[in-house]
Amino acid sequence: MPHNPNKVTERLFQSPSKYIQGPSAFHNAAKYLEPLGKAPLLTCDAIVYKIAGKQLIDSLQAANLKVTYAEFGGEITTPEISRLQKIAQDNTSDFIIGVGGGKTLDCVKAIAAALQVPVASLPTIAATDAPCSAVSVVYTPEGHFDHYKFLKNPDIVLLDTSVIAQAPARFLAAGMGDAIATHVEAKTCRQSVNPGGGLPAELSTAIGEKCEETLFKYGKLAYEANKLKAVTPAFEAVVEANTLLSGLGFESGGVAAAHSIHNGFTAIEALHALLHGEKVAFGTIAQLVLTNSPTAELDRYISFMLSVDLPVTFEQMGIPNVTNDELRLVAKFATAPGETIWSMDISDKVNEEAVFWAIKGADAAGREFIRRTGWTKARV
Repeated sequence: MPHNPNKVTERLFQSPSKYIQGPSAFHNAAKYLEPLGKAPLLTCDAIVYKIAGKQLIDSLQAANLKVTYAEFGGEITTPEISRLQKIAQDNTSDFIIGVGGGKTLDCVKAIAAALQVPVASLPTIAATDAPCSAVSVVYTPEGHFDHYKFLKNPDIVLLDTSVIAQAPARFLAAGMGDAIATHVEAKTCRQSVNPGGGLPAELSTAIGEKCEETLFKYGKLAYEANKLKAVTPAFEAVVEANTLLSGLGFESGGVAAAHSIHNGFTAIEALHALLHGEKVAFGTIAQLVLTNSPTAELDRYISFMLSVDLPVTFEQMGIPNVTNDELRLVAKFATAPGETIWSMDISDKVNEEAVFWAIKGADAAGREFIRRTGWTKARV
């Protein structure tokens, strides 16, 4: 049964105010960021600071912006949001800049929302669709999923593909794992309210379809280019699919079981080393099993995931001896009240037991495909 408790009838599409992507784009950062304010708080982790943060700060300061730098602690938690928010307040920051991965960018969105100031997302990897979205995923200090914050989209999203190409190709593949869920999930919740609070616009379907088409067409080429740190047309296309198309597609189209199952997997300590998109990729196969997709469709997605080294079995995820009790805990968390799985049009047929067996079925489908096709074991 669709999830629309308030009987919303309006369709809603939301997006960042401006999206810029290209090689060496950070060189022009001041031009794009100056309209947001004059005294930003910029946060990134210590690694990103060395890769891009220091150079970016120098560039912004040369353009007469008064930049306050605060190191991101590595996990988006309520205490971390509060700590950085206080630094911004103490320095009278009039907008917030996040540089780095999805957790950094989710954190700055939450800070900006609390302070009611503009926010700019400057991703250094294309591993998630967080840069464009109005959602922040908050975790506990132990790394378990805690809750979603529904905020506003960033005012500016600025991607420097020369920087993104320097990141390990595993991050790009994880972004594809996150993005491949976009159309799979959205088409199962067309009658439910999306994360923005409205019904999906027709445009969201087209975006989801284009996102998936781009991944199947260019994903493997982009992955191989990234291994060589090469900014090719295929690489540019997949970066856009991972970031812009996936971000707009999920937010306006809807989110379903694949991400709920990802959230459930955070309950297994051994999976904390996996990237968000690696868990979502497996969750996508589990959703396809849950919705009784035919073998040919499962094969298509499994083949794609294996081609870019995404995990399709428990063994590839690093939990070859996972117990049924652990998987039942995953299913319990995945079907918790408020989880996105309840947005599915077939949610009246979903329960904890069905999700448990879908997760088991996804592992079985992955193992059977590898056995049947003789596929070489993937890396994760």
